[in-house]
Amino acid sequence: MFLWRRWRDVLFRGVVAGLAGYAAVCGIGRIVAIVDLWIPTGDASTIVDAIQALLSFGLIAIMVRILPQLLVLPTRITLQKAYAQLEEEVRQRRAAEAMVRRFQEIEANEAQVRQAQKMEAIGQLTGGVAHDFNNILTVITGTIEILADAVKDKPQLAGIAAMISAAAERGADLTRHLLAFSRRQPLQPRATDVNALVVDAARLLRPTLGEQIEIESMLGHDSAPALIDPSQLSTAILNLALNARDAMPDGGKLTLETKNVTLDEDYARLNRDAKPGSYVMIAVSDTGQGIPASLLDKVFEPFFTTKDVGKGSGLGLSMVYGFVKQSNGHVKIYSEQGHGTTVKLYLPRAASAPEQPAAETGRPAVARGDETILIVEDDALVRDYVVAQVRRLGYRTLSASNAAEGLAIIDSAERIDLLFTDVIIPGGKNGRQLAIEAEKRRPGLKVLYTSGYTENAIVHHGRLDADVLLLAKPYLSADLARMIRTALEA
Repeated sequence: MFLWRRWRDVLFRGVVAGLAGYAAVCGIGRIVAIVDLWIPTGDASTIVDAIQALLSFGLIAIMVRILPQLLVLPTRITLQKAYAQLEEEVRQRRAAEAMVRRFQEIEANEAQVRQAQKMEAIGQLTGGVAHDFNNILTVITGTIEILADAVKDKPQLAGIAAMISAAAERGADLTRHLLAFSRRQPLQPRATDVNALVVDAARLLRPTLGEQIEIESMLGHDSAPALIDPSQLSTAILNLALNARDAMPDGGKLTLETKNVTLDEDYARLNRDAKPGSYVMIAVSDTGQGIPASLLDKVFEPFFTTKDVGKGSGLGLSMVYGFVKQSNGHVKIYSEQGHGTTVKLYLPRAASAPEQPAAETGRPAVARGDETILIVEDDALVRDYVVAQVRRLGYRTLSASNAAEGLAIIDSAERIDLLFTDVIIPGGKNGRQLAIEAEKRRPGLKVLYTSGYTENAIVHHGRLDADVLLLAKPYLSADLARMIRTALEA
């Protein structure tokens, strides 16, 4: 019955069938022998014995024939050893795969660290260059104002002065982008309604991008306010939109999206510069040409661009990167050639409701006075220019090239109404430390800072200290006059 039911599954079924037949014949022989005790069976017993003998020889012949196959069959112990060896091989393979994954994670982490270190080194270099360049531009922009005013009745010379002024403004714009990338620009963050800001940006972008580009806004109805500098965010969106326009020369679609997101620990592990937490996400997407995967790690570097020569400075994305990082946010770029690019800005959420921008005071462009101002500036060219400009506004001036000279004047009997100091100065103290020491010696002394490159002396965690007035270099004479009056009247 077993063979009939499982014929295809039985190993050595000929031997099993022979053994079954032999067992059956043996059973019949025993029955015949028992019956023969009462009823003579005659030749029946002999016939059964003959059949049994034939089956025995046949069974032996079959078993001898299959003996080589029987000898190679694994025993229970052999199978146990084989299973144990297989389990060990599986364990080793899993350990090797885990090690490969670990090496891949280490390699990815090291690549991210190298990228972060490279960006930090570039940031320090560009920040230093911007600082020196801003000192030069301060003199150029200020003196060209004086020159333009002197030759305004001479059209040819006035045109030359205008070209110099335009070139200086272009240089100032470049330094602003460099400072943004190096995270050395003074930010004034406040709780900002990102939806309203994006709507305003979209309205301003329509004439800039042209009719061939469709603008779509997908605003989250529950988007929280973000703690950012709104003017810098507007500039960042503008730069991203201009990059998108250049990637869609034949037209396309620009999408501006906002929503609340939460970055978890898993995302932070994959992106070392991201911190887990709640953010407001602003995404700028285009349907343009896309960026090759091999270039994605370089797109935020200053002066790197995939555009043709003369069509881009390569500072737009670097400015966006620096602004977002200085705002304690995170930026991520996704791109696929032929399908487009998406840049996502993750900005920290504000704890309070959106703040309204302060109203303009309506102060005159040029305000004059007769107070005494102590000017501390290490760059002789800039110092001479500032002294000349301040005197033109009617003020009395004192000047020093470092902190030690400045303190010596403060300790003198000279009248001083305002300390106007660069943030980065020699003499053992920076501008902030000089101002603190000066206020100890002259309580109530007013202070105005200036700098083309800010450090943690007056900027902490990306924001300007609450009690600080800063005039960023380069500046125009009207800005200088306005900030001096603001500081004196504070």
